[in-house]
Amino acid sequence: MSSGKTTREVMRELAALEDTKMRKANERRGDDHGVNLTHLRALAKRLKTQHDLALQLWATGDTAGRLLATLVCRPKALSAAELDAMVRDIRSPKLLDWFIGNVVKPGPHAEELRVHWKDGDDLVGRAGWSLTTERVVKNADGLDLDALLDQIEKEMKRAPAQKQWAMNHCLAEIGIHHPKLRKRAIRIGERLAVLIDYPASPGCTPPYAPIWIAEMVRRREQSGGP
Repeated sequence: MSSGKTTREVMRELAALEDTKMRKANERRGDDHGVNLTHLRALAKRLKTQHDLALQLWATGDTAGRLLATLVCRPKALSAAELDAMVRDIRSPKLLDWFIGNVVKPGPHAEELRVHWKDGDDLVGRAGWSLTTERVVKNADGLDLDALLDQIEKEMKRAPAQKQWAMNHCLAEIGIHHPKLRKRAIRIGERLAVLIDYPASPGCTPPYAPIWIAEMVRRREQSGGP
C-alpha cells in the first residue's frame, strides 16, 4: 500500500477487514467495531505517520477508523483543547485506552489533561485516572498519594463503571508500588469490595484490589523487586 491512500480508500480497506463474530464479541465489552486489531496495526504500519489522514479518519466517527487514527497521527501536533474535544467524543473503552496510550501519553499535555479529566464522568474520568495510574507507577514525585486514596475511598463505590475500573486500577497500583500505603490500600479495597465478584479467567489475577495487590507484591518479591 502506498502512503498516498485517501480516507475513503482506507475506510474501504477497514470495512473489508470487518468480521461479524468479532464485532459481536467486542459489543459485549462495549466496543463497536469488528476489525482484528493485529490486522489494523499492520495497516497502520504500512500507512506510517500521516497526521492529516489521522484527522480525517477521526472525523468519520467510525471506531475502527479512529483506532487507526491513534496509530498514524502525530501526538505532539495536537493541542490540549483538541485532545479534550476528542476525548469527550469517545464512546468505546478500547478506543479510549488506545487514545490515551498512543496519543495523549506521548504528547506534551498529559499532566495538564490528567488533572482536568480526573473528576469527569465515566470515560472522561477513566481517561484522567488512567493517566494518574501512569504517574503512580512511573513518576509519583509530586503526587499526593494520600489524597488520591482519600478520593478513591470517597468516590469509587458510586463511580460510573468505566471510571470505577480505572480508579480501582489506581488503588491497586498504589498498593503494589508504594509499600508505606499498602495496608491502607488493601483496607480500602476490602471495605468497598469493588469488583470482588468479577470473574477472572484461569491463570489471570482478579481485579479485586486486595487480591491483585497481594499477588503482584508476591511476584515482585519472588523476582527480587521491592
